Amino acid sequence: MARFRRKSCITLIALAFIILIITVVLKSLAPEDSPFGSPISFESFPNVQVVRKTTIQRPVETKVKTNDSQSEKRDSNVEAALRKFSPPNYNVHAFYYTWFGNPQFDGKYIHWDHPQLPHWDPKVAQGYPRGRHTPPEDVAANFYPALGAYSSRDPSVIEAHMQQLRTAAIGVLAVSWYPPGMKDDNGEPTDDIVPLILDVAHKYHVKVAFHIEPYVGRDEISMLNNLKYIIDKYGEHPAFFRHRTNTGKFLPLFYVYDSYLLNSEQWAKLLKHTQSTSLRDTPYDGIFIALLVEEKHKRDILTAGFDGIYTYFATNGFSYGSTHRNWESIKAFCEDNSLIFIPSVGPGYIDTNVRPWNFQNTRNRINGKYYETALSAALEAKPDYISITSFNEWHEGTQIEMAVPKTSQTVYLDYLPNKPMVYLEITRKWAAIFGSERRRWPE
Repeated sequence: MARFRRKSCITLIALAFIILIITVVLKSLAPEDSPFGSPISFESFPNVQVVRKTTIQRPVETKVKTNDSQSEKRDSNVEAALRKFSPPNYNVHAFYYTWFGNPQFDGKYIHWDHPQLPHWDPKVAQGYPRGRHTPPEDVAANFYPALGAYSSRDPSVIEAHMQQLRTAAIGVLAVSWYPPGMKDDNGEPTDDIVPLILDVAHKYHVKVAFHIEPYVGRDEISMLNNLKYIIDKYGEHPAFFRHRTNTGKFLPLFYVYDSYLLNSEQWAKLLKHTQSTSLRDTPYDGIFIALLVEEKHKRDILTAGFDGIYTYFATNGFSYGSTHRNWESIKAFCEDNSLIFIPSVGPGYIDTNVRPWNFQNTRNRINGKYYETALSAALEAKPDYISITSFNEWHEGTQIEMAVPKTSQTVYLDYLPNKPMVYLEITRKWAAIFGSERRRWPE
């Protein structure tokens, strides 16, 4: 009996050894993606990145083709989505700001934490709050953005903005611009964002113009250098906006904010054909649009050699230029002097979360009526272009970008009872009216 048990044990051991050998041989003959491979795959752990698998087992060429295919699919989806939008009206421009930042993309909040500015009169100033805002719940605006306290560097934000611009049928965004390394008092340099804006704008058939801010040291010499920089770096991009002149030239259009800070003699050195330092009829020629604030600026703009006038401010009555009833006479002045007239319209104005003492300049939106009144006044003047103040100047409450109701310790306004996109829809309606009216106007 004992001898039988020993024979059985030896037989079992031999059988197990044979099975082991067969398994090893089969495994060695199987390919790496065979079911005989490891019973646990790294794909079971989505947060684990396996360099070996992506760099060795998957050829680089295959990965590139996959990315190209995905990119083509995304572009195809964009084109399909664009067919649902109204065509962009390239005579409708919107002022666009790239100074916003958040910790995810910028390491900190930028501009959303803007300080409350003191009144220039110390006696008045002491009656109002001071200090910085504390995002994301408390932002330096009277409305709260649908995208939250976003970063202007976030590609998904730029994508969303282009979709909103197309929803509004806006053809051109006028990007607030400082030279490389320069910035506003509360921001960071933003010129490096421009290439991405141009690329995404092109995908959505939106054009980009430049709104040149009053940077430190702006004079006729630095302006020439910066215009050369813009045109050399961005001028060949298909999204770079150019104005077609009466002589058939296609020249870049520049808005020049606070142009009155430089006297007309200095501007003339740059903009008058008669000056030896002029950029006219050079590769850096353009269409230069000056800001009209006071009535006396009309003559200064003319003698300086500017090509046109814009009014920027969204507050009706704040300045001579922003007062609706003056637009027809400003247009007549422009026609008499071969200047382009670009009135600026806005949906309202409120900046009391940044300038708590500035309530006298608040203009209630009246559920869109204020905006429509401004657009109607602009059309009556038969302008060359219409500019919108603004797409996203949240500090001054002039934005048409989507806003949402927000409950927090900070009290916010909203667009209720209308939808978050109400001002985009109003813009689209009037962009269509403007396009239709322009076709009936004499050249």
